[in-house]
Amino acid sequence: MPVAHVKAGSAAGKRKATGIGPARRIAEELRAQNERFSAAVENMSHGLCMFDAEERMIICNRNYIDLFRLDAKVMKPGIRFFDILQHSVDIGIASQSAAELYAVRKPYIDGAKPSTYEETLADGRIIVISHRPLASGGWVSIYEDVTEQRGAEDELKEQHRRFDAALGNMSQGLLMYDADGKMIVRNQRFLELYKVAEADFPFGTTHRDALERLLELGIYTKIDVDSEVAKTEAALRAGKMQSAYRYLADGRTFLVVRQPMSGGGWVVTFDDVTERRRTEERMTHLAHHDTLTNLPNRSMFRERLDQALSEPKVAPLAIFSLDLDRFKAVNDTFGHPAGDWLLKCVAERLQRCLRSEKDVVARFGGDEFAIIQSNVRGAADAERLAKRIVEVIGKPYRDKGREMHVGVSLGIALYPGDGQDADTLLTNADMALYRGKSEGRNIYRFFEPGMDAMVRERRALEADLEAALPRREFELDFQPILDIASGDIVGAEALMRWRSPSRGLVSPEDFIAAAEETGLIVQLGDWALRKACSAAAGWPRDVRMAVNVSAAQIKSGGFARSVISALAFSSLPASRLELEITETVMMDESDTVLRTLRQLRGLGVRIALDDFGTGYSSLGYLRRFPVDKIKIDRSFIRDLDKRDTAAIVRTVIGLGTELGITVTAEGVETEAQLGMLRKAGCGEAQGFLIGVPAKASEMSRLLRSQEKLRQSG
Repeated sequence: MPVAHVKAGSAAGKRKATGIGPARRIAEELRAQNERFSAAVENMSHGLCMFDAEERMIICNRNYIDLFRLDAKVMKPGIRFFDILQHSVDIGIASQSAAELYAVRKPYIDGAKPSTYEETLADGRIIVISHRPLASGGWVSIYEDVTEQRGAEDELKEQHRRFDAALGNMSQGLLMYDADGKMIVRNQRFLELYKVAEADFPFGTTHRDALERLLELGIYTKIDVDSEVAKTEAALRAGKMQSAYRYLADGRTFLVVRQPMSGGGWVVTFDDVTERRRTEERMTHLAHHDTLTNLPNRSMFRERLDQALSEPKVAPLAIFSLDLDRFKAVNDTFGHPAGDWLLKCVAERLQRCLRSEKDVVARFGGDEFAIIQSNVRGAADAERLAKRIVEVIGKPYRDKGREMHVGVSLGIALYPGDGQDADTLLTNADMALYRGKSEGRNIYRFFEPGMDAMVRERRALEADLEAALPRREFELDFQPILDIASGDIVGAEALMRWRSPSRGLVSPEDFIAAAEETGLIVQLGDWALRKACSAAAGWPRDVRMAVNVSAAQIKSGGFARSVISALAFSSLPASRLELEITETVMMDESDTVLRTLRQLRGLGVRIALDDFGTGYSSLGYLRRFPVDKIKIDRSFIRDLDKRDTAAIVRTVIGLGTELGITVTAEGVETEAQLGMLRKAGCGEAQGFLIGVPAKASEMSRLLRSQEKLRQSG
């Protein structure tokens, strides 16, 4: 209610100013003072209510009425305190009865002492009441709504709790410094990481103190404290994060990161990255070295060559490109493990042939090697090394009573005469190697400007091939696969096509080999896999997609992830994907190949052995590798009218039946061939008679037509 209704003010206002001048002045002064008091009370930010000794209200301000949602018409001077409490109960603002509320306040009224207490209203608000007795009896109360304040305090307490919980459960150690550079926060993980006590790093410790203490305790090896402090201060002034590795005396490595805070000071985190660093070092080594021979790989070789060519005074160099002769025969005869052992022996012999510590021998992959010969005084020096390599590599290799023989062909390019940069030198060394291999075995050839155009054409093909994928020059055709018994199309094989703007349609026989030699087959294979899965996802649910996979793809180490990614992206069920692998893949019995094939088959992906019967030991592969399908090579189907060939085909079909393996015949071109295969019990057929390779849209139309025939039949 307005304070202007105060009794004293009203009486003074009504009384006429009669008599002498001083009485009028007193009345006016009293009126002015009353107005000032009223204005002050009404403008208070809190509620105010004053009671006399008989517990009747003298005055109250608007904030008091609003705070308790009271009716201004009820709140007239003279209303009893208990009646106000009852009014608050009647309007539903009080959370207790009037008697209970009065019982709480009565001790404060009778005690006539200043006091403060709280009341929680029915709507959840919290009101702090300050009770102050008056000298003439009665009291005055000040009411403050502290709901938001308490909420903020509770939120702050919750934030502190969360902060403490986060600090206590961090995997990293943490220190926090204030704007004066004094430590104000330290978590338990920091003490655990450094194996120190709280007393070693009390609050208030400076960055310099902490570094010096770690040195004193023998935890850090020798570091320049002044330099470290200066670098930290410079980074903080610039507002930049600073990170550094710390190497501890016990062999561990910590990553220390300092992050400036907006209000001044900074936070430091400590992370034990010992195993991560060791893994990174191993990964770096693996990234630059061949895993089989531990020689530098192509990447490392290129770095060393670039480094040698970038020196201010580059000494003459000789670049050797090497390729083993008859290595495939060793693999075919003695198996892949023997081939690996032989490559290790070759690597050791090549290293022994080098004369300088600056010389580098690297393995590029397979049976390809390369050498950098430093400080070459002329072609004669390079020729001497080439002759020594041919002689040393050509000596017999004996292992477990077996004797193996391989030779080596070399191509040589000389710097600076044969090229000024790494690419040119390597290209010319390769051209010389190709020229040598075309002329025979166990020989070396120096690069000559007039080398065969065939070599240059091959290099041009490889360059076009490398640019073709980002230019989207590749496409897929699909050749249908027939279930011979039902006559239904049950799948299709994805066939890669390269339509070059300059070369036209390039035969797969030409570009697949080049892609395998350059390593591009991995990217091409991944592209084909994704494209094929996406196409098959739109086909009927019982139609499978067959995709050819090269040995290089499976050996890459990430092939299983590529398959899983392609299936996930296309939503194609794994059971509808069929990977066709050749004997070349089967010949590699490394852990990577075996693990990859088993992992994929465990996911439900089917494995088919392609070109069955053309290799040396296909039956052995069926025993070691659990395949789902074997594909009889088209060369057998072409000669199916010959008695001995027909017998072989029938045997393979019978073998598949006994092993529970699907048999697919490739290259079926005549009804006679299909009839013979049907009579022999062959499961599937593929070839021009069944359908020529076609675009995805044509394949989809064929499958839709088949689906309609099924539904109508």
